[in-house]
Amino acid sequence: MRIVVAVLLAGVATSTAVPYASAQRSRPKQPLLRTEPATVTCPSPLGSGVRTARLFCDVLAGREPASGIIIRLPKHQGVATLTFDLHNRQTYSPEQVKSGNAYARYTATIGVLTMDKTLLSRFVVQSEFRKENDLFDRVAAGSGAGSVKAVAPTGVEPVRIDIPANVDAVSILGEKLATTTMEGNALYTTAGRPIAVISQAMIEYRPVTAAATPAAKKTTKKTKP
Repeated sequence: MRIVVAVLLAGVATSTAVPYASAQRSRPKQPLLRTEPATVTCPSPLGSGVRTARLFCDVLAGREPASGIIIRLPKHQGVATLTFDLHNRQTYSPEQVKSGNAYARYTATIGVLTMDKTLLSRFVVQSEFRKENDLFDRVAAGSGAGSVKAVAPTGVEPVRIDIPANVDAVSILGEKLATTTMEGNALYTTAGRPIAVISQAMIEYRPVTAAATPAAKKTTKKTKP
């Protein structure tokens, strides 16, 4: 009796294992994740970093996605991930640093929205400035070798946000900038004003494959008898 039961169980195990293995073989493989620089349309470029060679882009305050930094996403399966570095803006003055009056504390708030004004998430970067070493980088002025702009990125906050599968573009807009300087406190929200700076925008995604794209239905012409 024990032998018969063992044989029956072995048969059941074999019969269930075969369809499972077949299902495993027939399951389509997911494409590998790709990471590449994002396609960025920057309405207010700050310039190229002297040390990092990064392209820095001002984030302007506003409510209309079309006026923000537009990031186009490649066709992707499932959720894609957008990453970038968020910085504050500092107008550097050697005279202020030398006199001890350069202190500034910045708190910038930005939003990432879809093109139909759906807010995906908000992000904040907070940093303090006292001396030139507090700058993240200097920005080339383009007017001669070694010349740099007075405005420079300071501080850094890495940003990571998931983008839904049905979204092919997002906009980055500034919301507000709170500052504390030797002159006191201030809050800036006026549309068009630079609020922060971004750099190093990257996209991580799974590309759409032919298998994932619905095949077009074939139409057959009816022939008259």
